[in-house]
Amino acid sequence: MKTTPYHHGALREALLAAAETILKRDGLNALTLRAAAREAGVSHAAPAHHFGDLTGLLTELAADGFQRFGARLKAATDAPDARRWDGARAYVAFAVEHPALFQLMYRSDRLDGSRPSFKEARMQVFGMLAESRDAPATQPSVEQLGKMLGGWSLIHGFTMLLLDGRLGPLIKLAPEGTTTDALFEAMLASADKQAIGPRPTADMA
Repeated sequence: MKTTPYHHGALREALLAAAETILKRDGLNALTLRAAAREAGVSHAAPAHHFGDLTGLLTELAADGFQRFGARLKAATDAPDARRWDGARAYVAFAVEHPALFQLMYRSDRLDGSRPSFKEARMQVFGMLAESRDAPATQPSVEQLGKMLGGWSLIHGFTMLLLDGRLGPLIKLAPEGTTTDALFEAMLASADKQAIGPRPTADMA
């Protein structure tokens, strides 16, 4: 195999990009250190040097996913014309655009939750919940946390049902022409009536 020369930082990014390509194209079971090296066109020893083992590679890939996820949510909720639930819409959109990566990000059985980069990236995303007007960043009440959990559970649950292809039966029951987007907006409208979920500044993590 012809290897490609990279400087240290670029090699790490190239391996993460290769790993994500394999994850998206071939699935999690196909993603190994050797496969990532082969995809990136580097020596088989390169991934172990940068990530230690497969868990390290997967965890760093998930950390990178959380960083991009957080940036997507922040852009949606910080926009001058942000609406209530725009963070939730961005949440679902990111998952739909990167389904394999999104599911890996929540696969605690395959990730090292103690890895500093992963902890920091994940907590930055989760911390967006604590920035809403309903929940101060310092010591929110149980009631405030419960409301945040209700909103997050609502959106994450919908997202996972969508990715798993389980919304089909509901679509079949709906009037002809109903889309998953329409179903999602109907769910948000129902949540508004029940006062579930966060303010526009921080919809979801």
